[in-house]
Amino acid sequence: MNRTNETTKRLAGTLLCFGLTVGLGGCRHKPQLAPLPPVMSPVALEDIPEPDNLPMVEVPQIKLPPVPVATNAKPKRERKKPAPKPVTPEPVQIASAAPPPPEETAIGALTAGGEASPQTKQEAADLITSSEKRLNALSAQKAEEEKAQVSKVKNFLKDAQEALKSGDAEGAKTLATKAKLLLDDLEK
Repeated sequence: MNRTNETTKRLAGTLLCFGLTVGLGGCRHKPQLAPLPPVMSPVALEDIPEPDNLPMVEVPQIKLPPVPVATNAKPKRERKKPAPKPVTPEPVQIASAAPPPPEETAIGALTAGGEASPQTKQEAADLITSSEKRLNALSAQKAEEEKAQVSKVKNFLKDAQEALKSGDAEGAKTLATKAKLLLDDLEK
């Protein structure tokens, strides 16, 4: 029994020391700092004299390249000057051979783009007119944002008008169709 009493006393002493250590140590998660005592008397400020012989340090001037400034504006593109149009020689009339037999013309008359049908001329004129109306109906903001594409549309329409005036209805229709497709893409 002596031994158990002695062991119990030691265990109780150890637990007591442990408890006092934890209890007196406080919480270790939030350390509490003691507040500084307030200053009760005013403190006089002293003027610090400037030294007489300060060393002069020269800073070498470094010339840096200019820093580009980013803006929301798109960079301006240089316009290409249109190439001079080649002078087209006058068409040479070639004597035609005798008309082919009726079996060969069964697929229809083949032309080299000579006189166009009035229907083709009308289709080309209608395409040009409708494209011009759509182009004029674009909002100013959209036209400004897509300035390059609007310019292409205008060029196609101008070329189509010229082709129609010169009698090339097929060419005018093709150019007007290109303008229409670009407008379709712009309006998306």
